[in-house]
Amino acid sequence: MKKRNLGARVATRSIVFGTLVLLGSWIMPAPALAAVSSHLINAKGVGQDNGSGSTTGKVIGGGLLDGTIAGNITPTGISGSVATFTEIVTFTNQHGTLTVRLEGAIDVTTGQFNASGSVIAATGKLSGATGIVSVSGVANFAAGIFTEDITGVIFADLAP
Repeated sequence: MKKRNLGARVATRSIVFGTLVLLGSWIMPAPALAAVSSHLINAKGVGQDNGSGSTTGKVIGGGLLDGTIAGNITPTGISGSVATFTEIVTFTNQHGTLTVRLEGAIDVTTGQFNASGSVIAATGKLSGATGIVSVSGVANFAAGIFTEDITGVIFADLAP
């Protein structure tokens, strides 16, 4: 029979126990994840150019974005008949607000425009939302109105 050194067994057990404690400190339970779900957007918008780059309107059939819309347009350049712009757009409804920064272009002779961008802020039940929104439509410069299709996807946790 082989004699085992008591000191070596204690040291080995201490090392094993210490290793388990160290590993246990790294393996922390993850916090419960929010119930984030995706919301496809396929809506219509109609609105008014209020002058000085300000717009207001309504979103129809937008599901998560059904409600009102308000924007502030900043021209960024022009080439021929196409003007580029950025627009900060805020969608407001019973869930809260969703703010998107759009970048796009408009043909100043036909009124045709396209823009897209990411969510930059959200409040209420939409707080923490992310996603991409695109708009395309036509501006009637003489009447100061616009119609647009609004598409995209928003990721949000609408749980109470």
